[in-house]
Amino acid sequence: MKKLFVVMIGSMFALSVYAQAPAADASGCEAKAIDKNGKPLVGAAKASSIKKCEKSAASADKTAACEAKAVSKDGKPLSGAAKNSSVKKCLSEK
Repeated sequence: MKKLFVVMIGSMFALSVYAQAPAADASGCEAKAIDKNGKPLVGAAKASSIKKCEKSAASADKTAACEAKAVSKDGKPLSGAAKNSSVKKCLSEK
């Protein structure tokens, strides 16, 4: 019975951490939605700013994944033009 209780508490904790992860990213973009005077944006300007922020974050994630895949046949990381070519090809496939 104690094991069941511990497993239930552990799974509840894991689910709560997982559920909060996307909200943290969205709130980060909302926090960045400010004008040049430091005032928070409202309406369409805020929506546009958040959309642009989320798109750039997704693009950065794709680029990082492609850079991680840029390895030679020997398993060594690529560098220079070979790495750039590999990343460009990877991004065009997605």
